[in-house]
Amino acid sequence: MTETFDLAILGGGNAGYACALRAAQLGLSVVLVEQDKVGGTCLHRGCIPTKALLHSADVMEEIRRAGDFGVLVDAEPQVDWGKVQSYKGSVVTKLFKGLQGVIKARGVTTINGEGKFGGPGIIEVEGREPIRAKAVVLASGSYAKSLPFIEIDGKAFITSDHALELDSIPSSVIVIGAGAVGLEFASIYHSFGAEVTVLEALPRLAPGEDEEVSKELTRQFQKRGIKAFAGVKVTEAKADGDNATVTFERDGKTESVTAERCLVAVGRGPRSEGLGYEEAGVKLDRGFVVTDASCHTSVDGVWAVGDLITQPDLGLPFPHFQLAHVAFAEGVHVAEQIAGVETVGVNYPGVPRCTYSYPEMASVGLTEQQAKDAGHEVETAKFQWAASGKATILGETTGFVKVVTEKEGKVLGIHMIGPRVTELISEAQLITNWEAFPAEVASLFHPHPTLSEALGETMLHLAGKQLHGA
Repeated sequence: MTETFDLAILGGGNAGYACALRAAQLGLSVVLVEQDKVGGTCLHRGCIPTKALLHSADVMEEIRRAGDFGVLVDAEPQVDWGKVQSYKGSVVTKLFKGLQGVIKARGVTTINGEGKFGGPGIIEVEGREPIRAKAVVLASGSYAKSLPFIEIDGKAFITSDHALELDSIPSSVIVIGAGAVGLEFASIYHSFGAEVTVLEALPRLAPGEDEEVSKELTRQFQKRGIKAFAGVKVTEAKADGDNATVTFERDGKTESVTAERCLVAVGRGPRSEGLGYEEAGVKLDRGFVVTDASCHTSVDGVWAVGDLITQPDLGLPFPHFQLAHVAFAEGVHVAEQIAGVETVGVNYPGVPRCTYSYPEMASVGLTEQQAKDAGHEVETAKFQWAASGKATILGETTGFVKVVTEKEGKVLGIHMIGPRVTELISEAQLITNWEAFPAEVASLFHPHPTLSEALGETMLHLAGKQLHGA
């Protein structure tokens, strides 16, 4: 007789394996079906390898500025791209082996193969008996999208998947899309010496960030020599010999740019086609699986998590975030529901967002405009990195910390651009999610000299006790 599991999970990315690990920890029998490698996009083709490349790029920038700190470098630093790629691969391999070990230690059954949802309680895997379970979680993830008229050939036109595996650094790159992925790769390529042009359809770069952060990013990109155009419409893209030529409309005029590569970074679509979801009665919206706030689908006993889902009825001022830490949280939340233990829902308005470009950006909560649109009477304060002792020591004094609050009330959002702000966002998340008042945070210690002082100083400003800065 075929074994019936407590839980079957289709997809072993962040959402899927987090769900599996938490469910097993709670005593459930779990089977995890993955057609590729556990860890999914984030570990193998996204967060981890990208940040490894960004670290190598940051080292390049540090060496170029070494003379500012009295460390003399005789010539422009050279790049051994093979070693850069080897370093990136070693990071991924180490984390992958660690994840495999944890999954095995928790007693999760893993099946490598192409899975398909066969209806409530059933996952079909090619070449074997159907897997049966009391509950099913759909976690099939996402893929890098393109524009309808752009053929991704892996040569002139690439996605982030291809960008991670290039055998050489392109001399010039066009990046279509100025979200996190596009901005991070623009930074990587520029640091390694490529000529970079960024094209964004929306009115500003980093369109999901606070407007002042977007403006500062644009200034810093221009200062670095990265060409960036927002509010443009890409109308044509074609391979031109060994290069890519992209035509776009800007300010009523038609322009074109040619480069060795064109990275298409226009978002990620759901992996749902051909997986049996719609046939089994799972409600879809543009290919995304529709869920409620608890990640229930339209079919009893079936949940969905991660990049695959959309939650149109939550009434949030932003779409469902396709972020690894959101996927982790959803996986854990669903596992706890299935196990019947007390669980805390995912706090979507309080999700921190990070972009690891140079300069870095990080934010949590409402932007100033979102807060106003929600009917709040808003106060804001900014602390410039130029007034920070630690930022001055690091030689990175551009950018700021901006706090958005209710007038004489709680903190609604925190937005940062500048040195290492992706490491500062966790405190900002606590402040925002616990609905702290600026005066409460102002009374806390922020060690001197640290970058974290910028948060404390901004709160001191809002509490009427500002010490440093204008």
